[in-house]
Amino acid sequence: MKILVMNCGSSSLKYQLIDMTDERVMAKGLCERIGIEGSKIKHEGAEKYETEKPMPTHTEAIQLVIEALLDGKHGVIKSIDEVHAVGHRVVHGGEKFATSVIITDEVKAAVKECADLAPLHNPPNLIGIDVCEKLLPGKPQIGVFDTAFHQTMPEKAYLYALPYEYYEKYKVRRYGFHGTSHKYVSDRAASFLGKKIEDLKIITCHMGNGASVAAIKGGKVVDTSMGLTPLEGLVMGTRSGDMDPAIMQFVMGKEGLSIKEMENVLNKNSGVLGISGVSSDFRDIEGAAAEGNKRAKAALDVYYYRVAKYVGAYAAAMNGVDAVVFTAGLGENSAVARKEICSYLTYLGLEIDDEKNNVRGVEVNFAKDGSKVAALLIPTNEELVIARDTKDCLK
Repeated sequence: MKILVMNCGSSSLKYQLIDMTDERVMAKGLCERIGIEGSKIKHEGAEKYETEKPMPTHTEAIQLVIEALLDGKHGVIKSIDEVHAVGHRVVHGGEKFATSVIITDEVKAAVKECADLAPLHNPPNLIGIDVCEKLLPGKPQIGVFDTAFHQTMPEKAYLYALPYEYYEKYKVRRYGFHGTSHKYVSDRAASFLGKKIEDLKIITCHMGNGASVAAIKGGKVVDTSMGLTPLEGLVMGTRSGDMDPAIMQFVMGKEGLSIKEMENVLNKNSGVLGISGVSSDFRDIEGAAAEGNKRAKAALDVYYYRVAKYVGAYAAAMNGVDAVVFTAGLGENSAVARKEICSYLTYLGLEIDDEKNNVRGVEVNFAKDGSKVAALLIPTNEELVIARDTKDCLK
């Protein structure tokens, strides 16, 4: 069984074709700058190639993906009939979806209803579904939701201290995101440690440009840092994370900003970019900090501190922790970030081995021998989770 995994952003499209007989990635790639001049496709199949192609919409992008998969030189399949189904990443499913589902008109309508909760993500997710239905008629389309894994949170973790009617009328509550990543790395952590996930308390730190932490007890999420939208929680690349909500009105009054303009500030101009004034890319910020840029160093210090605070809070929420897991771009590739965060956690009995920690993108327990808490680097694989869920839905 071959499954095509699609992850549609507002101006990008990531894809993988996975053979589920052995979970082998047959091909993968990225279409970027969709609807923008200079759009290109980067494809890895039988061979690698990169080329600029006009992509006014996602229709042209998905058409290029299909052509790349079928190409005599670069492709990996001879007919599109070899693709059994398409698995789509859908960011926000609200309370309606606790599992992945076969996409129907009713499911699409429900995803559309959640669009105002994830305006940067759900609309392009829906576009990808619609285009795949047209270009791959008859192929089952499966929706895999970022929010689904977090639906095990208890009421005490997901309710906000607002008038209860806002929850009843508008479903204003904590949802959480990066669910496929948190699910994958927590499962892998249990396997790596040779233990049943039902017996473990795990804190997973997904540290990319978007970032979140989850408390997972016995394989079930009991709390997570992102909220109604992906804006809450950790400091991120361009997102503010937690802050005093009164700041919005204060800054809007001083700067003469509209609500939309203020939202743009919080989502696109804040985070480590806002503090450092350098970049949203941690590699650039680390380089600037090493050269003595004080704002860059401040941005990193704030980031590490915020992650450590959440880990501490979630250790309390679960009354203990067996393993802290680091994943995604920064979590997998920055030994410095992992070390700085873990330096706050010695009170938990977590001690790291600098030599073991000096790696990138490989599974490792970089805690010292005898450490009471495991410190794990687990590279995430969200596409594989989507493919597995798609396969399970077809059963």
